Amino acid sequence: MVWAIAGSALLDWRRSMLQLGGRASSLDWLLDLQGGVSWQALQRARLAPDQALHLRQGLADLEQIWREHLTSQRPLQYLVGVCPWRDLELKVAPGVLIPRQETELLIDLAQEICPNPGTASPLLWADLGTGSGCLALAMSQLYPEGLGFAVDQSETALQQAAWNLRAPIAQGRVQLRSGSWWNPLQDQWGALQVVVSNPPYIPSSVWRELEPVVREHEPELALNGGPDGLDAIRRIADGAWQALAPGGWLLLEHHHDQSETVLDLLEQAGLDTVSAHQDLEGVKRFARARRPLLNAGGRRCL
Repeated sequence: MVWAIAGSALLDWRRSMLQLGGRASSLDWLLDLQGGVSWQALQRARLAPDQALHLRQGLADLEQIWREHLTSQRPLQYLVGVCPWRDLELKVAPGVLIPRQETELLIDLAQEICPNPGTASPLLWADLGTGSGCLALAMSQLYPEGLGFAVDQSETALQQAAWNLRAPIAQGRVQLRSGSWWNPLQDQWGALQVVVSNPPYIPSSVWRELEPVVREHEPELALNGGPDGLDAIRRIADGAWQALAPGGWLLLEHHHDQSETVLDLLEQAGLDTVSAHQDLEGVKRFARARRPLLNAGGRRCL
């Protein structure tokens, strides 16, 4: 069913909702994803308020979701059940980290190092701490001839990832592995060519000060990285040499103020070609490194 409403009436409704509280960007996200009215359509409504807009969900239902969000501080993504990310639409639910826009850049970095994997043999990749499966799904799209492994120690996360990885682009090309970081991949140690991870990296003291919409609803396991935020990153760096193939790459997301320390950890682990990379706001939020090449045959990434 489609609801037609004048642009002026929708803008009046939007103002009344914001008077209840909340962020305009969040309400606009709800209108776009659940109501089918894009931000661009809202801007056009300001110029042509008499022009009709079409909603795919009624304002009463949208208001109910908005009020529940304000009252319970539950993330809108959980209330709606989906989250757009990159060119994908992911199902999300409590117990699983909501994918963030900045994490999309890990896939761009992966594309830079192996832009054309070829078909001679399957490229082996892994996603450590897969959560919703967003990175694993995007990696399967990036490497359609590859074989991937999505790892998480949360059974709730693995169930959610399994749902998202039912997509045709991933079917038969991604294996779910239960456990902590490298441990479930021991049968692949020494062969993994590209590994991505968005591990928990927020220092405990910072996590305790996060907004309730994040701290009280998104899983602590996926956010709290210990006293300095580096517990998981240390474990990943320590195991990288053994797990990666010669010439294999590791790509990490980290906290906005951890770049120098993370690069040092990767170098101490024996990796080379260590580099920092910026997010969309120019903050060094990613690190990339590889296990040194050996004089052996096989696929090489750039």
